[in-house]
Amino acid sequence: MDALELVRLNLISPMVLCFVLGAIAQFFHSDLKLPNGAYTALSIYLLLAVGLKGGVALSDVTLAQIALPLIGTVLLGSLIPIVIFTVCRSIGKLDHPNAAALAAHYGSVSAVTFIACLTFLDTLKVEYPLFSPALVAVMEIPGIVIALLLVKKASQAEGNLTEALKEIVTGKSILLLAGGMAIGALTGHRGYETVEPFFKQPFQGALCIFMLDMGLLAVARLSEVKKVGWFIVGLGIIAPVVLGITGLFVGKICGLGLGGSTVLAVLSASASYIAAPAAVRVALPQANPSFYLTAAVGITFPFNLSIGIPLYYSLAQRIFQ
Repeated sequence: MDALELVRLNLISPMVLCFVLGAIAQFFHSDLKLPNGAYTALSIYLLLAVGLKGGVALSDVTLAQIALPLIGTVLLGSLIPIVIFTVCRSIGKLDHPNAAALAAHYGSVSAVTFIACLTFLDTLKVEYPLFSPALVAVMEIPGIVIALLLVKKASQAEGNLTEALKEIVTGKSILLLAGGMAIGALTGHRGYETVEPFFKQPFQGALCIFMLDMGLLAVARLSEVKKVGWFIVGLGIIAPVVLGITGLFVGKICGLGLGGSTVLAVLSASASYIAAPAAVRVALPQANPSFYLTAAVGITFPFNLSIGIPLYYSLAQRIFQ
């Protein structure tokens, strides 16, 4: 199956079409919107469901089996913010706070893009490591921390690094993923069977509704493109491709296989819009939200959702031939 066919199949999936529907509704100024609290409720459900499934998988593997993938993930999460920070400073000519804010977002991960990747692989019946949620939890933190340390070293930030770290660790994405994995690992398959009807069967439907809301949000953020300039637009498209390819090769070196390397590529290519914004808001109050939110939500997320995921999988197929 070639890359164009993979993109076509991805674009006509219910998940992506719901995102498109939300985008169209926002573009034409429809009164469509989710009820207050629906976004939070859906994100809690999706993150906990993924965490539980990953935790059950962790109960079946040894530390030796996941050690190398975890090390590779930490290295990626540590190097990506340094690269993005350097590019933003040298090419984009951004000041330290805005460069660090973008580095934090691209150094961290998008849990929703990760979930979309798993859905894509499930549709193609491609196997991937069931402990993949552990990679999300591990990669979420280093990228943000290193980006904040970079700007602190330059003595340009006025925010509170300690408070920012607290925001990261206690934020819902880490708490739900890590907590869900702990519960899944402790209860195992027998415990998961008791909640499986709630966390497995309705998952795809909940994801579609969530993507509908993400479509509304993404187009709302696209209105900021004129303000942020073409460097941010280019970064939002080029960075995911370069970082995704890097993630593919690291995945192969770590022995993750076709599906696992695709997952790591998507994690490397994604930009956080849950954990990173919360941390940046506290640690870098002088950073411009239009820059990092437009890049992460308005550009990189739609790109990865529509083209990026099938592209990384197609490249992974070539690497593993």
